[in-house]
Amino acid sequence: MTDPKTFTPREVVSELDRYIVGQPEAKRAVAIALRNRWRRQQVPEELRDEIAPKNIIMIGPTGVGKTEVARRLAKLAQAPFLKVEASKFTEVGYVGRDVESIVRDLTELGVALVLEEEKRAVQSKAEQRAEERLLDALLPPPIAGPPDPDAPQEAIPLPASGASAEPSGSTREKLRRLLRQGALDEREVELELQDGGGAGPSISLFTPQGVEEMGMQFKDLLGGLLPNKTRRRRLSVADAREALVVEEAARLVDMDQVRERAIARVEQSGIVFIDEIDKVASASSGRSGPDVSREGVQRDLLPIVEGSSVQTKHGTVRTDHVLFIAAGAFHVAKPSDLIPELQGRFPIRVELTPLAKEDFVRILTEPRNSLVRQYTELLATEQVTVEFKEDGIATIAELASQVNERTENIGARRLHTVMERLLEELSFEAPDLAGSRHVVDEAFVRSRLQSLIEDEDLSRFIL
Repeated sequence: MTDPKTFTPREVVSELDRYIVGQPEAKRAVAIALRNRWRRQQVPEELRDEIAPKNIIMIGPTGVGKTEVARRLAKLAQAPFLKVEASKFTEVGYVGRDVESIVRDLTELGVALVLEEEKRAVQSKAEQRAEERLLDALLPPPIAGPPDPDAPQEAIPLPASGASAEPSGSTREKLRRLLRQGALDEREVELELQDGGGAGPSISLFTPQGVEEMGMQFKDLLGGLLPNKTRRRRLSVADAREALVVEEAARLVDMDQVRERAIARVEQSGIVFIDEIDKVASASSGRSGPDVSREGVQRDLLPIVEGSSVQTKHGTVRTDHVLFIAAGAFHVAKPSDLIPELQGRFPIRVELTPLAKEDFVRILTEPRNSLVRQYTELLATEQVTVEFKEDGIATIAELASQVNERTENIGARRLHTVMERLLEELSFEAPDLAGSRHVVDEAFVRSRLQSLIEDEDLSRFIL
């Protein structure tokens, strides 16, 4: 794991700038939150548990980068990250999942994250073991007869140097060299591998909050009582090597240690992004109807955000130091419409600004995963060259901004719709246009989109 102390707040903002345009206040807030996690680990131990994370509420319209900021932050910190929508806990009359499932899902992600790290750590040893098993399958060792119990110990001859053991050893080494050179990759071999097919029967646990599909297998319940099933498979040497490496890596990893590390990682550096928090805020005008359900969801979320112990199949997880980042457009409700206890647990409020034409131009070109680069590389796979001119990019940004003003403002997501519509014909014909070159300039953009933009009724349905 990359130690968060290697990232100063300024460096975190710089990393986020590579993928997200604008929103400096939100970037600064999450950068400070990440650095504070490292700072908390450095203070005296008696004070460490008393320092609670400063949870954040991001306020802004859809498509301005709220989710992306949180997701990129989690990648920088190499922390377990879970995105949930608060609105899915609001079904009136039937609650599909209880809020503790947030912590259970986060723990599963933490286990998967640590397990992957542990497997990478033992990769070299797993490859060595896999190679030996593969050589055993290609060149089975000679089967010796059972020793005679009446024979004296000194009657068993030891192989002399250069004697009969030498040909077998030299053949094995020759096979090893051929195996490493890839000369045997197409050859088939028969192996005894663990049966990974079929996840086994799962059971549904009925809880007071609803039905929670735990996906627990009978193998998990009975622990080591059931033997591991194996079956013989015939594979190419290349496929067999991959399967053996995976199997050996799994054997080398201590799952108890993985669970302990995963729970510690979740408790100390887990990040939960609660989207659409405004959908569970009760508008101040009244408290009737669905508002009762919404306030109930807030009260259910409160213990998790405040800090509580949740039982998972990997152990007990405490949420005292999990960082919660909430986000919402707050068009109808306001942050002050949340219940006071929940407001108090989100002391940092950051407002994200709507995106203008200039922001769209930057989004199309600046990030490492910009849409212009994505479409250029996608069509290059068909040997079709697409060149985006500055005036073409400016026109795309202008038209996307116009549609956002006339219809629902969906922020940068509008660019996906406009770009797909713009290049629809070219994408369809691309397999027949290998070797061609196309320039996306202002004239090209307007010829494809102008009539659609001007017809407001039509643009509402298509863009």
